[in-house]
Amino acid sequence: MQTDFLVIGSGIAGLTYALKTAKHHPDKKILVITKTQADETNTKYAQGGIAGVMDESKDSYDKHREDTEIAGDGLCNKHIVEIVVKEGPERIKEIIEYGAEFDKDEKGEYSLGREGGHSEYRILHHKDVTGKEMERALLHEVGQTKNITLINHCFVIDIITQHHLGFLVTKSTPDITCYGVYVLNLNTNQIEKILSKITLLATGGNGQAYRTTTNPRIATGDGIAMVYRAKGRIENMEFIQFHPTALYEPGESPSFLITEAVRGDGGILRNKNGEAFMEKYDERKDLAPRDIVARAIDNEMKKAGTEHVYLDCRHISKESFIHHFPNIYEKCLSIGIDVTKHMIPVSPAAHYSCGGIKTDEWGRTSIKNLYACGECASTGLHGANRLASNSLLEAMVFGHRCYLDSADKVNEINVEINIPDWNAKGTSDPKEMILITQSVKELQQVMSDYVGIVRTDVRLHRAMKRLDLLFTETEELYRSTRVSPQLCELRNIITVGYLIVKGAEFRKESRGLHFNTDHPGKSQLLQNIIL
Repeated sequence: MQTDFLVIGSGIAGLTYALKTAKHHPDKKILVITKTQADETNTKYAQGGIAGVMDESKDSYDKHREDTEIAGDGLCNKHIVEIVVKEGPERIKEIIEYGAEFDKDEKGEYSLGREGGHSEYRILHHKDVTGKEMERALLHEVGQTKNITLINHCFVIDIITQHHLGFLVTKSTPDITCYGVYVLNLNTNQIEKILSKITLLATGGNGQAYRTTTNPRIATGDGIAMVYRAKGRIENMEFIQFHPTALYEPGESPSFLITEAVRGDGGILRNKNGEAFMEKYDERKDLAPRDIVARAIDNEMKKAGTEHVYLDCRHISKESFIHHFPNIYEKCLSIGIDVTKHMIPVSPAAHYSCGGIKTDEWGRTSIKNLYACGECASTGLHGANRLASNSLLEAMVFGHRCYLDSADKVNEINVEINIPDWNAKGTSDPKEMILITQSVKELQQVMSDYVGIVRTDVRLHRAMKRLDLLFTETEELYRSTRVSPQLCELRNIITVGYLIVKGAEFRKESRGLHFNTDHPGKSQLLQNIIL
């Protein structure tokens, strides 16, 4: 299969890019592929909202920029922050034109919320399913656009580069070029080539590297792992954001998210004794940035020997809670928790990756003709910690900027057709799936126990030794076994785990989401860690 533009991933980043490119080039072919259903993305699970300065008489770009940089703990790229904060409102207006609906007050004005780390009310939301509403609007628009083809159940195995033409490719090879991808078509169970002039990775996050995560099961870091194998540049993988308040339900995966907007509306964190504890950790109390709140909860749980704390919403009126958070209300009620009478048990869960595929201000990666945006990309916006509700904003801004940079380049690129077919010679069907499923459990256990909210040098060293063994076993299995989505995802989350641990080992300081008790201070010299 050949196409002009190939988009891998159907979340808000990938669909923004696809729509803009398709409308700019009505004569070109845009192919969007996704490994499950089109709407099964990290976007769909984004509850809280999207941040933007919608009224400069009540808010300002400078305040949003400052809030972002404070949350990022000194590692944000200030130029990128400026771009996202200033271009973001225009992108929000565009998705409203596509049909996305955000909550309004009785006057018909947008009802803006406030979340941790924000100094003003600037979060647009659609109840507690904002991402799902934005995904709906984009998919509807895609369905009306004739030159976009969307293929479900198409699992990308690897990026095609000069390596597949027989050339030796290393990280120092100049002009590594992307020619397309090898995919496992789950509809036919065949491995196929998709050749493209321009390829965009919008493959989402990697929360499934951890035992407890708010991410859907598809979030296995596929794009990041593929770029690393292709000798592309990855950065800042040690900064994994743990959402402070996931609903505590042992054995449930993914964890149900209790959006930060609940605390923005007055929810109070309490320990097992019913004490409001956040004032001990930060003057902003329950509205401190996520890294601070997650570490505070972790500390309270360890001191008390409990597996969760509580979020107290009993003082919020029932009508108000149900109006703003209907899905959270129904979910809690389904497990016997009436939020008007009972406190909600919550604990931190792996949520968002601030690092990823290194890109520039136009979404270009270190590999030629390959772009990346959304959670799989490291644009420089988030630094060491993401400010709440900046992720959907970033995805749209960089989906747009990737389109701007790549739209006219397509006419200068020829499809490389001399790509060999996938070679499965010597492989056979797996005899025991437990070899894969058990390795996934081991990986998640290692990452959760040793590379979580609080880290030490000893824990990181142990994690790396165990990851080395898992890597060796899995590569042996990969060489002898026919490719399957389960095996590929295992390879990818092992690669992601390695990158997280390696970045954490290099960072001899505590900053943002990376907190190492052996190195509690900050270094003024240490900046981005590129792998």
